[in-house]
Amino acid sequence: MYKIPTNTLFIGKNLVFMPECHSTNTHALQLCQESSTPEGTLVITDNQTAGRGQMGNTWEAHAGQNLTFSFILKPTFLRPHEQYSLNMAISLGLYDFLSAFLQQPVHIKWPNDLLADDRKVCGILIENSIQGSTLAHAVVGIGLNVNQATFGSPRAGSLRTVGGQSHALQEVLDVLLVALEQRYLSLRQGKTVQLKQEYEQVLFGLNELRPFKAAGEEFEGKVKGIDEAGRLLLETIEGMKVFALKEIEFIY
Repeated sequence: MYKIPTNTLFIGKNLVFMPECHSTNTHALQLCQESSTPEGTLVITDNQTAGRGQMGNTWEAHAGQNLTFSFILKPTFLRPHEQYSLNMAISLGLYDFLSAFLQQPVHIKWPNDLLADDRKVCGILIENSIQGSTLAHAVVGIGLNVNQATFGSPRAGSLRTVGGQSHALQEVLDVLLVALEQRYLSLRQGKTVQLKQEYEQVLFGLNELRPFKAAGEEFEGKVKGIDEAGRLLLETIEGMKVFALKEIEFIY
């Protein structure tokens, strides 16, 4: 059971807790169909049995050891072509939280992962609903590894494995929601240019020659930032290239 956060303005003020569910994003999307569902509604569970990642990938977490939740936003101030700016704001909110919480190097791995000490500790899944020329609502799904100690991949980690100690999930949630809300409010205030600049500065692999894989071919390149549509800009020996979701894979 989780308590309603006291330090946010609206995120989490309407809280739906389920001991177990297939996917918090799926449940939140269903709530979006009800006009009475307020912005900031948060769906959280102790055991997500069919968590979804970007483009159909799965998100695995041990029951009761991590945070798996989704919340509803109504970013009607954004146009469809601006929707990646929401991803930037959420990513930066997570970056702010992790940087302060862990005192360890943190990076945003485009497009939807947060790395601490080069280990994935958090994943994001944002599902937008477009009506006409605006974003009617967005469901933001967060999977944050908190107290889990063992993983199937050496590239995965948690606050515990990176920082060396366990944490109360409620306390982590309270601090995290404030960080997410602050970045969302900055976006709502129109600070998109500032958000993009900050986002690009903390991208994993920025200006570093690293191996990548695209269309079955491995090559080296340097992350240079993102374009206005949120696509990855990569400097290669053949010049600047642009990649959308699922078109490129980091090899690290």
